[in-house]
Amino acid sequence: MTAASFRAALRVQGNVIGALILRELHTRFGRANIGYLWLFAEPMLLAVAVALLHSNHDLPIAGGIRPIPFAIAGYGLFIMFRSVVSRAETVIEANRPLLHHRPVTIPDMLIARMALEAVSTIVVLIVLLGGAWALDLADPLARPEAFAGAVALMCWFAFGLSMIVTAASHQSPVIGRLVHPLLYLSMPLSGAFFALSWFPQGVRDLLVWVPTVHIFELLKVGQFEAFESRWIDLPYVIGWCGALTLLGLLGLQHLRARIELS
Repeated sequence: MTAASFRAALRVQGNVIGALILRELHTRFGRANIGYLWLFAEPMLLAVAVALLHSNHDLPIAGGIRPIPFAIAGYGLFIMFRSVVSRAETVIEANRPLLHHRPVTIPDMLIARMALEAVSTIVVLIVLLGGAWALDLADPLARPEAFAGAVALMCWFAFGLSMIVTAASHQSPVIGRLVHPLLYLSMPLSGAFFALSWFPQGVRDLLVWVPTVHIFELLKVGQFEAFESRWIDLPYVIGWCGALTLLGLLGLQHLRARIELS
């Protein structure tokens, strides 16, 4: 493949993903009530509710963490992860007719959904953390590059897992029904609401096996000037993301050959 044909293929796939994003916006939100604004309102309401639960704690906790921005960022990023993975179960049924078009692929559909969730999460985090800073309930991001890196890693991790969920749930509806409760059960262990430094060595040695814990540790490093973590293992997280992506692509390749379009 020449460079020119590769660029042309990228443009085609970019146009496909853009069209899928617009279609997803219309089918999920339409023009009723507040329409597309619900994309931002839903995660914002949930994040605000969690932050309010921590509003009676106005002093920094261990590691220089301020409770309200800690809750907003942690739960906001987990909402994105949960939404990307939980919605993967329905991507085939919602978009099956589009597979008649050769340029449209299942990964394109999942990328479009992930892009929507990522954009809404980033906007919500900017609005809520900016508002908390204006009210003197939060400080500016200490290390924006680390914060952005954590968001990017979570997008990649969620996308890889969503491909596996799509392939597995299409083969077994039981798996699809288990996704939602498993996601809620994973929240306490995800790292969204704790720091590794709060635990004794024995518990910490177990928690470091959870890849999302490293992502949330990186998120806190990006948020709080005084927060430090010597347990972040980025190669471990990248390895997980790469393995999930590879397994997901193989699963979708097998699935695509078995989907009946008639």
